[in-house]
Amino acid sequence: MRLIGIAVVVCSLASFAFAVENVVTATHGTIAKIDRAAKTIAVKTADDTEHVFYWAKGTSVHGVKAADVAAKDSWHGLTEGSEVVAHSTKHGTKDTVVEVDKVGDTGLKKTEGTIKEIDRSGKKLVIKSADGSEHAFKLTGRAATDAGKDVAAGAEKGTKVAIYSTEDAGESVVHFFEKI
Repeated sequence: MRLIGIAVVVCSLASFAFAVENVVTATHGTIAKIDRAAKTIAVKTADDTEHVFYWAKGTSVHGVKAADVAAKDSWHGLTEGSEVVAHSTKHGTKDTVVEVDKVGDTGLKKTEGTIKEIDRSGKKLVIKSADGSEHAFKLTGRAATDAGKDVAAGAEKGTKVAIYSTEDAGESVVHFFEKI
């Protein structure tokens, strides 16, 4: 009986450890360095912190032009100086980027405003711009989850935010947002 109890505790701890590794975080910044040999990108954030991410075979890149992908000095259409949002997870001691979204051009569009309404379960966000116009957005699952974490600590009605979105079937879809 004691052996079964120990096995249950070990399995519980193991499942907790694996669950922690699947948490995805977002980092907004500019690509400072691309190292193809090490399979890493370094992203420098607004506070001058540099985050190094490893990429894997399945890492996806969004918002780049087809012509940029073919450029020899790019990694999947991204170059040093590209503004990006890197979505990463921890695998052991390595931060592995699972998705990179380019900001600007054909990538994510930035909109600033004040939160008027946020519905995390309904995945809806409405902001009011400085000019008084209102913008309604649909939250992706990841953005809704992020809104429930550190962003949500102050992301309530009246909070100033920068929204990073795309258009999909006539709907503005938020991939990432941050307090400003």
